[in-house]
Amino acid sequence: MKEYAVQMSSSNLRFGAGVTREVGMDLKDIGLDRVLVMTDANLKELPPVQTVLESLESEGITYDLYSGVKVEPTDISVKEAVAVAVEGNYGGFVAVGGGSVMDTAKAANLYSTYPDDFYAYINAPIGQGKPVPGPVKPLIAIPTTAGTGSETTGTSIMDLTEHHAKSGISHRFLKPILGLVDPDNTRTMPTVIAASSGLDVLCHALESYTAIPFYQRPRPAGPRYRPAYQGSNPISDMWALKAVELTSKYLVKAVTHPEDDEARNQMILASSMAGMGFGNAGVHYCHGMSYPVSGMIKTYRPEGLNLDHPIVPHGMSVVLNAPAVFRFTGPACPERHLQLARIMGADISKIKDPEAEAGELLASLIVDLMKQLNMPNGLSAIGYGEEDIPGLVRGTLPQHRVTKLSPRPADANDLEAMFKDALKAWE
Repeated sequence: MKEYAVQMSSSNLRFGAGVTREVGMDLKDIGLDRVLVMTDANLKELPPVQTVLESLESEGITYDLYSGVKVEPTDISVKEAVAVAVEGNYGGFVAVGGGSVMDTAKAANLYSTYPDDFYAYINAPIGQGKPVPGPVKPLIAIPTTAGTGSETTGTSIMDLTEHHAKSGISHRFLKPILGLVDPDNTRTMPTVIAASSGLDVLCHALESYTAIPFYQRPRPAGPRYRPAYQGSNPISDMWALKAVELTSKYLVKAVTHPEDDEARNQMILASSMAGMGFGNAGVHYCHGMSYPVSGMIKTYRPEGLNLDHPIVPHGMSVVLNAPAVFRFTGPACPERHLQLARIMGADISKIKDPEAEAGELLASLIVDLMKQLNMPNGLSAIGYGEEDIPGLVRGTLPQHRVTKLSPRPADANDLEAMFKDALKAWE
């Protein structure tokens, strides 16, 4: 039997320059007097974290600061954060950072509230996919990037080192109780992070709008089992389309002219909007294929980031697959691909064969943005070759949480063709 309902998980957001200073008052208002502030080492001494600590101190909130979050977290780094949360027995959490910090905080909150085997809550088929037993402790999320939208979702993503792939946990109970969306916090973003996280916003919106319609999904056994990612639906569509509009207009300017307050403001707003869209609809192959791309990276280190280990920023790993993905999915719902292309600035009036042309048109617009933002020219530019494609395919096949949302199903041969296409984005 097919699904017949959509459940909208609303996000509690406060948007505006300077709202970070209110976090101490928020914690006091909900009766918390001892929390764990989570961030990464790069942010520890920067204004967003310092503003949070000053706010907590001014309201008499006792806190510990944990700055051990790893950029692109792994099961190992998440377990370390969980151990800190368990030992401290905190009343709540404050996450200050990008998606890595917010996702780590969600996992630390979950496992310290409901201890279990680590793979119990990890999405099936890699993990057991066990539903979160009940509400977790209060988490306030304060994003410092305009990209993941993690302040709006109940999703926590991490690298699973034994599997050389990404997966994670998805449940509405993990959603932060409040997201403080403060444009001032994105002033310190490195250029490559501003670009890749902004392209992540775009892909969130493009994928959620082109995901399989919710009414084509199997009906769950009960409301408790209705997934967070439900497929495209009228509610998520509105958020996705607005996010595409804002990203198309402001992303390049926000990256190339970070002093432009309007552009930065609109991009962090677009990030939250896209988060509310994909947080209820889901994403598909751009993200599903990105997880092994991140997990199997060998030597690549982005310029402008002082890191001691190979890494591909999440948004980069997603967008490098995007042109190939939308060429593949275009024939499945060409009208949606054309609607997105129109919002991104294309003239669709001369399209004669939508099934054949829609995906290619959308792909060309994504490539144009990649060029403007100095993204690598495909997977080959970050160290992958045809010999790596079988491993990338194997790493994608288990990502059922997202891949089953694709409007066009893909088998191993289709994935092989898409990865081959993604090796080079343009000539």
